[in-house]
Amino acid sequence: MHVYFHNTLQVSRYPEGKLQADHCKKAYGEERSHVCKYKELIAGMMQHFPDYAIVFPDPSCSREITGAYLHRIFNISLTGKMKKIVGKIHLWLGFTSGLVVFIISITGCILAFEWELRGLVNGSWYYTEPKANVQPLPPSVLRPIAEKQFPGKIANGISYQGGKYSTVVQFYGGDPEYYYQVFMDPYTGKVLKVWNAENDFFRFILDGHFYLWLPTHIGQPIVAYATLIFFVMLVTGLILWWPRNKAARRQRFSIKWDAKWRRKNYDLHNVLGFYAMFIALVLVITGLVWGFQWWSNSLYYATSGGKSLDNAIYATSDTSAYTKEYSAEKATDLAWNKVRQHMPEGAGISVYFASSKNSPLSVTINHRPGTYYKTDNYQFDQYTLKPLKQDGPYAGFYKDAGFGDKLRRMNYDIHTGAVLALPGKILMFCASLICASLPITGIYIWWGRRKKSKPSLKKRIYPQAAL
Repeated sequence: MHVYFHNTLQVSRYPEGKLQADHCKKAYGEERSHVCKYKELIAGMMQHFPDYAIVFPDPSCSREITGAYLHRIFNISLTGKMKKIVGKIHLWLGFTSGLVVFIISITGCILAFEWELRGLVNGSWYYTEPKANVQPLPPSVLRPIAEKQFPGKIANGISYQGGKYSTVVQFYGGDPEYYYQVFMDPYTGKVLKVWNAENDFFRFILDGHFYLWLPTHIGQPIVAYATLIFFVMLVTGLILWWPRNKAARRQRFSIKWDAKWRRKNYDLHNVLGFYAMFIALVLVITGLVWGFQWWSNSLYYATSGGKSLDNAIYATSDTSAYTKEYSAEKATDLAWNKVRQHMPEGAGISVYFASSKNSPLSVTINHRPGTYYKTDNYQFDQYTLKPLKQDGPYAGFYKDAGFGDKLRRMNYDIHTGAVLALPGKILMFCASLICASLPITGIYIWWGRRKKSKPSLKKRIYPQAAL
């Protein structure tokens, strides 16, 4: 560290600073090793930054001004060193996760409008004409019609989606995994469409979003860890973005469109990244709920006031009442009719059939078809239709749920933006699109710096950075 007096405060890296200091030394006097009571501060600077030279106001300046300059230089030097380390972390984490983040983001853009796009493309069987004063057929009538489409398969549930939407009977299971849906007219029982997930475009996109089109046990951890890395990158990106002064602050909020492409690319990465960061954090935080069990448990614990997902209580039917009271078909219809009495106009209702001897019969009212969070969930004993109690984030009525439980119910709809209807989906789409661009613009920044030629010696002699 070399310290010199001059009529302007300047700091530059050695050897450029040494050359500049030599020039000032000839013109303005000898090198000084201390300044009044700031000897210890200068000594600390010399120890931490041996390759820097400082030229600051001559000793005639007041001690307060001189001290303020020294403290400012010291803080800026520390900030620069920290940002350099953070920049390296940001760079290598970007190399590690960039491709995965790009795939997740692009597929997320498409999935944000899945509901609207399905209706647009599949309108002929996605919608039915509501019939005034006509009641929909009960589950006991629609279920066997749907099961005829897949001999040997047993339906898992049926969703009356409400309003203008058709009714859907669902089939899913494993070994090997399958997922089918039969779209039906709820008033006539007519089969409108037999749907297989294997041939569905959005199912293909969802597999890429969750698993990168790899086997589940391989793709899911890759996506989860890449998302966690992206979370760290958002934090390091904010540190790198943070302006040092007012002049830099003005450049952080707007793109200089009339600049050269390299500068525009830098602004696209820097400025758009900042504007999308807070929405991207929401995407990451909600996405990691499916990525890691420890993240899911911790987030629920933090938002529910210390409750644990492990303490959830699931309803079960009384097997001692087996063969008593009602047949499966009659019990299903009675439960469906009972819950329908509490269903507001425009809401949807779903029935999930008992899958084993001790499992309950579940009926759910969805107050906002097209979303999943605002639901009232009923559980019945499949033999006696006795209402059953359960505890957990999805138990009971939405209006009675606590903050943490509501937040967990909303997780998917927050992730897609559906919780805020179409404006929310547009917001998430734009944020996800920017996230997809960040690996591309980031690599271009790295490549541009790598190819950038070193400045000539003539330009390096007086590289003053006035503070």
